[in-house]
Amino acid sequence: MTDNENIDTVGLSRRTLLAGLGAVGVASAGAGLGTTAYFNDTETFEGNTLTAGQLDLLVDWQQTYDFGEGHQFVSAHPDHDGDGEQSIAADNDAEQIRYSDFPDDEDEDSNGANIPVLDCENIPPLSEADFGTDPVTGEEMETLVQFSDVKPGDSGEITFSLHLCDNPGYIWMQAGNVSEGGGAFTEPESLLQGDDIADLGDAIEATLWYDEDCDNVYDGAEPVDIMLTLDFSGSMLYDRYDGVVSEDDITVGGTTYGETTKIDLVELGTRQFVDYLQSQGSDVQVGVAYFDGEGSGDTEPRTGILQPLTNDLSVVDAALDGLRQKLADVVTGNEPSTPGDGDGNPNPFSNASGIATGTYIGEGVDDAQAELDLNGRGGVEYRNIVLSDGESFNGTGSNTFSDPVDAADDARAASPNPATNVYTISVGSANDGVLSAMAGPAGGAGGDPAFFNDVDDPLVVPSVFGNLAAQTGNEKVIIDGSLADVLDALESGHGIPLDGNRATPYDELSDPADDENRDPFAGDGVMHCVALEWGLPFDVGNEVQGDTLGFDLGFYTEQARHNDGSGPEQAA
Repeated sequence: MTDNENIDTVGLSRRTLLAGLGAVGVASAGAGLGTTAYFNDTETFEGNTLTAGQLDLLVDWQQTYDFGEGHQFVSAHPDHDGDGEQSIAADNDAEQIRYSDFPDDEDEDSNGANIPVLDCENIPPLSEADFGTDPVTGEEMETLVQFSDVKPGDSGEITFSLHLCDNPGYIWMQAGNVSEGGGAFTEPESLLQGDDIADLGDAIEATLWYDEDCDNVYDGAEPVDIMLTLDFSGSMLYDRYDGVVSEDDITVGGTTYGETTKIDLVELGTRQFVDYLQSQGSDVQVGVAYFDGEGSGDTEPRTGILQPLTNDLSVVDAALDGLRQKLADVVTGNEPSTPGDGDGNPNPFSNASGIATGTYIGEGVDDAQAELDLNGRGGVEYRNIVLSDGESFNGTGSNTFSDPVDAADDARAASPNPATNVYTISVGSANDGVLSAMAGPAGGAGGDPAFFNDVDDPLVVPSVFGNLAAQTGNEKVIIDGSLADVLDALESGHGIPLDGNRATPYDELSDPADDENRDPFAGDGVMHCVALEWGLPFDVGNEVQGDTLGFDLGFYTEQARHNDGSGPEQAA
């Protein structure tokens, strides 16, 4: 079956979104090095088609350029006031939201982050993009990046935010129309080279990586203590309470179930989270807390610590094994009712009558914070990742739930110690307002969208944990070398296949595109960032004077359904 036939028979929808990055051009040699670098934009590659309403890939970006005075904002999309910094109009006191509103206070190189509230509903079309002004020459840029006087020591960076809307899909990063020329053959260059050799691509150093926090800065790993605070209420497991989300099989930790429940997806995601940190040799401690509600006659909420903080991640993985049974044990029987007491029925289609009811999120947050206070290390970062599919309400016991927003406020404010970053994951029908209000940085306010994950489709849960794991370890470098090396990889075959879950052991350059460890990107508009940084080293001399380099860079997507990720020329 040809690719075009595949489109006709399965309604495959594809779109190439080119947010061009490339030098094209015209040399403008001055007295010194006069290399020109233009980065241009094209919206589509020829030959691709889009079936409306089935698949849509949207891109926003922030670009910076350092010509000796630190990184300057150059262009962004969207940029509602045209000053080169990503921004949108908003109904707040400042009447706007800006890139610089989201700095990483723990990273001195960070001056903000791509706006986390951008999504499939509010990203404007590329036709409205403003490409800004060259900060060196003052020339208006007609393409995405257009620098006409690049000197040794200059550098630039662009972070692209990818938002896949509607359906899950595989994404490739591609380059095309690569051209390189010697440009004007100046006298200084002729003294170094007998011929006018085009070697700008080899001279420019470049790194392509997943910028997990979307801040235009590569981040290495830092020591961190993490609590995973998980919802163990009946709605995470039992079909009677909408715990079953798919009739498809799922395999978790070597066990295959005939249906997929929310707690299965949590187990899969958290164990991938732990496995990734272990594979990275991360300097972490991880613990697990849980929360449910109360049964009739209970005097205390059914919350607690499943696994105390430890740096032995194999122990944490073992604690996360078999969450169906552990959840069933918690919600079943009289108090004390704990994971592992063996009195629960983990069959999602069992009657589940008489189980504990209610959801005590705040008490779970308090338990996790107490564990960080008791067993956390000094001088490290602290995180609490809270997942729930519901909202706080009272069970049938004697206690009234505590306010989860107050509990999160206390955790961020070090009451008790330590000051903790609170990340929240709102699954399905959970109360987004409460979980959003809980999310925020240590020492800061709640309601920070950079710390909130709104997951309408529970099947996306493992990918969210994968993204959070990638933020904990070293940000994953896809390729590091010369710009020529990067372009060669992007132009080869279908380009570089990107991975929707960086916690899986997938190598973008050496593993096949249809490798089982490569995940599609969730089609719920969740933001994923890919960054390209380039720099012309100080020790590069007149051999590149007047050289030019041109290329287009784009992103190609095809839906995951009926496709195995092998690429656009393969049969479904």
